[in-house]
Amino acid sequence: MSTNSADNESNAHHRLLVALVVFLFFAWGLATVLIDTLIPKLKGLFTLSYTEVMLTQFSFFISYFLFSIPAGLVLSRIGYIRGAVLGLIVMAIGCALFSPAAALGIFPAFLVALFVMAAGITMLQVAANPFVELLGSERTSHARLTFAQAFNSLGTTIGPYIGARIILRSGVTIDTHGLSAPALAALRRSEAHALQLPFIVIAAVLVALAVVFWLMRDSKAPPVKGQAEFSAIAALLGRSRLVLGAIAIFTYVGAEVSIGSLMTNYLMQPSTLAARAEFAGELVSLYWGGAMIGRFAGSLILWLSRPGYVLAACAAGACALAVTSSLSLGVAAAATLIAVGLFNSIMFPTIFSLASEGLGEQTPNGSGLLCMAIVGGALVPLATGAVADATSLAASLFVPAACYVWIAVYGVLAARGLGLASPAALGTPATQSG
Repeated sequence: MSTNSADNESNAHHRLLVALVVFLFFAWGLATVLIDTLIPKLKGLFTLSYTEVMLTQFSFFISYFLFSIPAGLVLSRIGYIRGAVLGLIVMAIGCALFSPAAALGIFPAFLVALFVMAAGITMLQVAANPFVELLGSERTSHARLTFAQAFNSLGTTIGPYIGARIILRSGVTIDTHGLSAPALAALRRSEAHALQLPFIVIAAVLVALAVVFWLMRDSKAPPVKGQAEFSAIAALLGRSRLVLGAIAIFTYVGAEVSIGSLMTNYLMQPSTLAARAEFAGELVSLYWGGAMIGRFAGSLILWLSRPGYVLAACAAGACALAVTSSLSLGVAAAATLIAVGLFNSIMFPTIFSLASEGLGEQTPNGSGLLCMAIVGGALVPLATGAVADATSLAASLFVPAACYVWIAVYGVLAARGLGLASPAALGTPATQSG
């Protein structure tokens, strides 16, 4: 009887941990896409160019490059639960920094807040993905991870709508005519207060969640498996399948983030929808919602078809939609760009699995390289913003379109067996190419 009671308590404990980790996926998904809403507001508030305002994405995504490997090393020393606590606290600090940033009313202060917030999210991502897989039987690990990722998609879908209702309600421009420098600074501080509310609420929720995890710190949890190391990652640079996959991750994240970042301003243009800022921001939810829907449909398609060719087809579709939007006007321009989200849906996990295929014991190091490649979300938007400043928002869509061209090429090459080392070289059984 006591054994059954202990087993029931252990099972209930695991279910609680799964629920908490799943909520982590939702929380960082929502916080991440709020940046799409911040961008048009910050651009108007501080009279920034598109290149300058894209420093928001640079400050956020550069953290993946800087902290992915250190986060893994810290995790291997403190474990999953304490790692989650650390990530939550750092992310909460970043969200809380929006309050002094609003009080100061200066753009660099918001960049610092985003950088710190992203450092915490990086730690959470490194911890949560393997943790949720290990919280239960191996047979159901993929189902748990898929379930958690679905909640991440839910967060990215509703985040822009919430952000638009709170942050963009008063529009994205301010009237600076005839204002003195002190009066302008005061007006910016006043308008900036609208930016802090959602992040302060998120910070409070994260702190509460960190307390719950901390109370469970002595609970029995799966051990942390091997983590990536810089020297081992460098040794993998000779594997073309992995390296070209990392470039595909770089371009995918860059393209997805660039489109999401510019979409509100794009939909506000007279040549597109001439939408109010709040309504345009709400429509961004459809872009991310398409990605959520596409993941469910894509899982079935991937089960029936070769992943490399499915990836190539989705990338070609996304490229065609981006180009069509750039060359169109009105509703057609808006609808085709929003529809890119549907084609984005399966790209990241498919590229990740194709690139890491056949690595055997080197899989953690290969994953480390692929996670560092997420820095594309920092650099590609800067290039897209520079093109927008030099030409137009419509023309800037050719930058993410070019990114999708490479992803399509990689999908075809991977489907044809690019860079697969022999089983003897890998020391593991051969696997079929995507």
